Amino acid sequence: MENNSGTFKPYISAKDFIPEFTPKAIILGSIFGIIFGAATVYLGLKVGLTVSASIPIAVLAISVFKKLGKATILENNIVQTIGSAGESVAAGVVFTIPALLFLPGGTNYFEYMQIFVLALVGGILGVLFMIPLRRSLIVKEHGKLPFPEGTACADVLIAGEKGGKLAQKVYYGLGIAFLYKLFMLIFGFWKDVPKYTFSRKSDLPNGTLMGEISPELLGVGYIIGPKIAGIMVAGGVLSWLVLIPLITLIGDNLTNVFSPASKLISEMSAQEIWSNYIRYIGAGAVTFGGIITLIKSFPTIINAFKDSFKDLKDKKSQVQTEKSRTEKDIPLIYVLIGSIALIVLIAIIPNIPANLLSAVMIVVFGFFFVTVSSRIVGLIGSSANPISGMTIATLMATSLIFVAVGWTGDVYQPIVLVVGSMVCIASANAGATSQDLKTGYIVGASPVKQQLGLIIGVVASAFVIGGTVILLNDSLTIGSNQLPAPQATLMATVIKGLLSQNLPWALVIIGVGIAAVIELCGVRSLPFAVGAYLPLSVSTPIFLGGLIKFTVDKIRKNKESESDIGPGALLSTGLIAGGALTGILYAVLKGWTVGELPDGTLVSVIDKIHEFTHSIIPEAGDLISLLIFFGLGAILFKFALSKEKNKSNN
Repeated sequence: MENNSGTFKPYISAKDFIPEFTPKAIILGSIFGIIFGAATVYLGLKVGLTVSASIPIAVLAISVFKKLGKATILENNIVQTIGSAGESVAAGVVFTIPALLFLPGGTNYFEYMQIFVLALVGGILGVLFMIPLRRSLIVKEHGKLPFPEGTACADVLIAGEKGGKLAQKVYYGLGIAFLYKLFMLIFGFWKDVPKYTFSRKSDLPNGTLMGEISPELLGVGYIIGPKIAGIMVAGGVLSWLVLIPLITLIGDNLTNVFSPASKLISEMSAQEIWSNYIRYIGAGAVTFGGIITLIKSFPTIINAFKDSFKDLKDKKSQVQTEKSRTEKDIPLIYVLIGSIALIVLIAIIPNIPANLLSAVMIVVFGFFFVTVSSRIVGLIGSSANPISGMTIATLMATSLIFVAVGWTGDVYQPIVLVVGSMVCIASANAGATSQDLKTGYIVGASPVKQQLGLIIGVVASAFVIGGTVILLNDSLTIGSNQLPAPQATLMATVIKGLLSQNLPWALVIIGVGIAAVIELCGVRSLPFAVGAYLPLSVSTPIFLGGLIKFTVDKIRKNKESESDIGPGALLSTGLIAGGALTGILYAVLKGWTVGELPDGTLVSVIDKIHEFTHSIIPEAGDLISLLIFFGLGAILFKFALSKEKNKSNN
């Protein structure tokens, strides 16, 4: 809001002091941070994508406080600020740290305490590094940088009196997703991955159609929209309906083993061809897509640094900020001391693969990409933030420096990953931090209290993120079809390829070429590359969600897509959270063994439940499973077409 003089006027005046950083806001925010952090771990390991949690947390906070008693808009803002830190830190963790499982000696560091420390340090660094940028990005660029999620979240908070009705859609989504996955995964009434593979003698040998019919993937597709969902599934179609049949057709006539496989192509299934060949092509495509996205952001990067350093030199401005509640940040001296202390901690703590050089690179690359991330999300939002591209660039630069000093042994691979993981976590959390500070700027929050809240959110979520990652690996195995961990496996591939020189470079370069062709066609190559890298089962349900979004917008004849607080978007948020949390419950029951077969196979609680349910009702076939999933899509479609009675007029 602008006053008559053209100066921005927040919803709550800087002169007004109302409850904000209260115990109930801190506790509820921490709870939401833990819940959405755990859900993001599952979603990130499964699909390699995450979605912003600020808006659903703001909606839920308003609803919860209405039940418990009144709360101020600034208390609700603190809840979403603390809670959103859990989602962003979890995203950075699952994109990188599971790569330890695929590096020589990396499993020695894949323990709860190590993951906790890396999540904690990386998340806090993201907050601290962003603090000096707040005035230049949030205040001076107000009206120029839209910060879409931050602005939408402020709209939700300002429309707080309608919060209970808004939250109803999220709760519906949670309940629907829970019941759906309860019957599908835990009771096993229908298949979770309907699949059809063409025979080797057909005109499309080994071509595969499949879809993981889960509510969280449907919700992701609706939120990211038809364009990105369509580009993503196109990559999957290329891999599973073009490249795999092509390799099968040619390979069936070869009598030699083609590296990096250890057996003839004629003996391979479609899954084995993907594992041995396609994923390297996909890795090359994702690497190119990430880097080209980063290159496109160079003008933004340069401008961000110019403005940031200019602001740091403005001593007079720094003094003025002390006079206003809405302009007071954590003092820079504390930012500097805290950052140094955290970096030293990483360098000296036992059983963390790091050294002095890697600590220096964490500082250099970390501050650089925190600036990049904070600026980019202001332009295009958190969901489109090229965190993977920044991380790949960090890994490549670190690896090349290590090669230059002669550090090429296997022991250095986990050290390179730690540098990349710190930068990834810090950049992801910095993006979320800037969105939250934008929300606070609009509603009239105290920046210093938001910054303290973000640190609390990092600490609270870090406790559960490590345990969730280890639980999922122990029960479902990270890197398997159930949890492919696409981002983490890609990071491991980049590190091993640069340090140990054991990559099948021909396949990687083919992937680079494919992504370059897509980019030259005027299409964003990164989502296409991610689709090519993942199993087709992941991108098909995402595409259905995007298709529903497209159809809804066409029926409504919307010139712009549905708002972030529209009924379809809110229900999709609930589907994502409910599906991910039920997936974690499934992992707990899958890892809970209750017996052992004569051949040594362990029997889990899930196995026992399936044995009982299938003795009564046999598992539904592929067609019925698909029809049930289409029914879920129909529910989303119906909700999305309902009138947005709760939409803010502000």
